Amino acid sequence: MPTARPSPPGDPVEDLYREHGRALLGYALRRCAGREEALDLVSDVFVVVCRRPDQVPQDEDGRRPWLFGVARLTLANLQRSRVRSGRLGQRLAADLGGEADGVPDPAALLAARADARRVRQALAGLSDADRELLTLVAWEGLTPAGAATALGLAPGTARVRLHRARTRLRTALTRLDTDSDTAPEETP
Repeated sequence: MPTARPSPPGDPVEDLYREHGRALLGYALRRCAGREEALDLVSDVFVVVCRRPDQVPQDEDGRRPWLFGVARLTLANLQRSRVRSGRLGQRLAADLGGEADGVPDPAALLAARADARRVRQALAGLSDADRELLTLVAWEGLTPAGAATALGLAPGTARVRLHRARTRLRTALTRLDTDSDTAPEETP
């Protein structure tokens, strides 16, 4: 594990942290759901300090209120994010028909079918890129253009790669069928 690089003497961020970090942590502990969230909030405040050093007030009396203002805004963002996440979870649960277990596992759905093992074997023989593109379209329900966006490809490139990946999957499935037809039967 890498060790932390010591701050140079007189580092303004380090000085701010030493002077106001404990007070900010107390503020965060009184407002956050738990200790880890409070520590994250204080860290986020100092990320802002590092990213915007020109906005930190130069006068000693202005720094502490400014830091608390950043903490307040950061906490408000965290709370809005929590609300949005909760709403999204509710919408997903409603869209999925209220399944108790959450999102169904596409692999589990395939496992219910007799050819699941065969498809998994064929997919395992493909490259990671082919497997990812095929599963984004087949399991996750993305369009080829949507898969292109997810993979950072041009839509035309994704369509060509998808066509080639489907061809390789068919070949792999055919090879598995041929191998199983020619394999000797087990004797009891």
